Amino acid sequence: MCPQHFHEMSTANISDFPYHDLPESVEIDLNHYQQKYNWDCGLSCVLMVLPKEDREDFLSNFAGICKDEGFNKSTWTIDLCYLLKRYKIKHVYYTITFGIHPEHATNSFYDTILTKDESRINRRFDNAEKCGIKIKTASVTIEYILDQLRFGPVIVLTNTQLIICDRCKFNKMKTELRKLIPCVPKFQGHYIVLCGYSANLRKIFYRNPTMYNHVCVMSMEVFEHARKSSGTDEDIIFVKTLENQI
Repeated sequence: MCPQHFHEMSTANISDFPYHDLPESVEIDLNHYQQKYNWDCGLSCVLMVLPKEDREDFLSNFAGICKDEGFNKSTWTIDLCYLLKRYKIKHVYYTITFGIHPEHATNSFYDTILTKDESRINRRFDNAEKCGIKIKTASVTIEYILDQLRFGPVIVLTNTQLIICDRCKFNKMKTELRKLIPCVPKFQGHYIVLCGYSANLRKIFYRNPTMYNHVCVMSMEVFEHARKSSGTDEDIIFVKTLENQI
């Protein structure tokens, strides 16, 4: 079904790592897709996890599908779930807020889209179960995320202001600037696709749709900070490409 390939190394044996029975590292090969607009990072992440035929179908009918799904140029995590369901991709959506978090009304990132999207998003949440979309209202641990990466890629909503890639020059410059001018960055939602980890290095491997075709790397600590930032609702989609229990 999927274009992804999985690579596992020997079981982790470092004493301070909490999941001793996990492989030391996991890497999932994905076909990268670079976003074309400032609003399609989530859709680009979906494209990265779709099988080739579905990916080509989505790209060939992009505008029509966006219109048919009802999100046009404003996508929320629940929209990504409906899109995955459209292509019969098994997945589970975890979030700490069922529907729209009341605090989003005071978040500048959401103020231009909340009014037009609120009723649509709430309807999609309300109809999710009968549409066969599994939503679990819960916070997940980093250990659980690493465990699930053995079975498929993971789409995560992050605060892009807090993402620091160890490999990207731009991110290194951003880190140095923060040291010189410390401040609390505003929330800017951005989806990425997790595609592996290294337990020994305590690093997460991911694909960032704003970047050209390469795998980015960040520390687990940075990842935790970015995905749990206020505004994300800790939204995370586990895409199931191998059999397991989610």
